[in-house]
Amino acid sequence: MKNTPKSGTLSYQSEYDMTHLTVRRLLIDLKQPFERRWNGGDAFRSAFLNAMSMSFPVGEQFFMDSIRKGVSALPLAERERFAEELQGFVGQEATHRHLHALYNAQLASQGFVNTQEKRSLKRLERLERMKLDPRHAVAITAATEHFTAIFAHWMLAQTFVLEGAEPRMKTLWLWHCAEETEHRNTAFDVYKAMGGNEKWRLFWFRYVTGQFMLDILRQTLRNLWDDKALLQWRTWASAIQLLLGRQGLVRRCFKPWRAYFSPAFHPSKQDASLSLQWLQENAAQFRVMERSAA
Repeated sequence: MKNTPKSGTLSYQSEYDMTHLTVRRLLIDLKQPFERRWNGGDAFRSAFLNAMSMSFPVGEQFFMDSIRKGVSALPLAERERFAEELQGFVGQEATHRHLHALYNAQLASQGFVNTQEKRSLKRLERLERMKLDPRHAVAITAATEHFTAIFAHWMLAQTFVLEGAEPRMKTLWLWHCAEETEHRNTAFDVYKAMGGNEKWRLFWFRYVTGQFMLDILRQTLRNLWDDKALLQWRTWASAIQLLLGRQGLVRRCFKPWRAYFSPAFHPSKQDASLSLQWLQENAAQFRVMERSAA
């Protein structure tokens, strides 16, 4: 496998407008404990979302580093074009990383073991040793951001996912979902601006698909084991509803997942109305932050 994706043009002008990204401080206190089964008393829904949270701090640091390096590799005019969006992207992801680190610290205090984080760090160390062209890391970021964006839209649309959830946790997840939708274009546009091609974009999307699903599944099972809920029938009844039900993750996310394979794909084509609606209706839950250098 060659280390450098074959370039198209070095200058990429998207047909889509640059994204204005607002950095927000969520007004909740995650230093205070929450129940082990905080998601409506449901073991599987709690364990599944906990597994997602456990992946975020390492992943979001990687995304920030990748996009910074990607933008810095662009010609000056392109760097200037992305400068404001880069600030917003890094600001949002840094805030997500911070709050999910607090969340994960509560999980650790409850006896949950984050095995996923260790695997992710080893994987990133291997990737670093390969000394790949920076477009590869941006392609990985773009692929993962598509996953989080379609997952976010699903969560915003399907109220049963957080039914009965502890209010702080519900606010955290819906805020995170709204912002994932908001910055869904950034990594994809940076990859295109770097001259990244379709072959590597799709290669890394297939890789991320398999790795992402395996990581979340393994950590969810570990969380259920730690919660002594792995062998309870109610756990798997909930799993079937969440993942395979009529409004479940697999059924509702398969079509937007598959859309990534189209040569005409662009993240902005995903509906963002639910994200905008949540941010407008819940403005009292956060404070807009002043921007600092990325």
